Amino acid sequence: MAERNYYEILGVDRKASDDDIKKAYRKLVRKYHPDVSKDPDAVAKTSEINIAYETLHNKEKRAEYDDMLANPFRHGNQQNTGDRGGYGYQQYDFDPSHFGQNGAFGSGDFRFDDLFSAFGSSGRHGFQQNRTDPLRGEDQHAELVIDIAAAYQGAQRNLSLDMPTLTAHGQMTYERKTLNVKIPAGITEGQQIRLGGQGLPGFNGGAPGDLYLKISFRNEETLYVQNRKDVYQRINVAPWTAALGGKTDINTPAGALSVNIPANSHNGQKMRLKGKGIPAKEAGDLYLLINIVLPQTSTEADRAAWQALASHYAAFQPQNHV
Repeated sequence: MAERNYYEILGVDRKASDDDIKKAYRKLVRKYHPDVSKDPDAVAKTSEINIAYETLHNKEKRAEYDDMLANPFRHGNQQNTGDRGGYGYQQYDFDPSHFGQNGAFGSGDFRFDDLFSAFGSSGRHGFQQNRTDPLRGEDQHAELVIDIAAAYQGAQRNLSLDMPTLTAHGQMTYERKTLNVKIPAGITEGQQIRLGGQGLPGFNGGAPGDLYLKISFRNEETLYVQNRKDVYQRINVAPWTAALGGKTDINTPAGALSVNIPANSHNGQKMRLKGKGIPAKEAGDLYLLINIVLPQTSTEADRAAWQALASHYAAFQPQNHV
């Protein structure tokens, strides 16, 4: 069976508009996406569709491809082949949608945000076809966003991705893989986790590259990391505890703690708990940020209590500075 060209793969005419190509692509991706399709060849078909769209939705690539179809003998009847001075430079286009550039993979205490620029700045890689020596695949880098709790306790999760691979005939396709990611306790922001052999495939029997996951933390308004391993947590404190001082029990990423709130504490005041930050080789610190919370005033007795307090502090006037 003759190999189908990109227009035939997408089911559009060679004179199809950009909108027609985009509509056809979206329809086919929805139909054959491995997460929803029951077709046994869904992964291969999705890969084929993405490769076709990668060329046809780009005006320059489409013009080059149309010229190749019109002049097959001058181009050697090869798809994805660039003119590199007659050296037969075979190019592969890697589709960003496989790697979560617009979404997140995983759940729980980590998610896979995106592969930087979809396996390279342009997503395109190549090799000289006349070379016969084994070439190792390129290493790739991604960002892995984790919950702060995972850095305290460690975690292990399975991550399902469509990874680029080469067939026995040297054609690029995508293969669904489940990667086991172990997050060690004490990992800090900016550290990398190496997944051996999970980078780009090698050529001519060369080993695949590695995938490096750079760690960053999923920060929240009430819990976040600074300086790679220092943890900041906002804690709610009753006004009388802030005024009089006293012990309060709180839950932190380091576990349940009982802390002494100093008398005359104010909103935003920091309390440093040395060594209670991320348990790295040199542990970070945990900073508790005091947030004074007022009780609701809903009964006459509540209002009377506040009125008595106001009368007692009648001479107190908060200063407002511009």
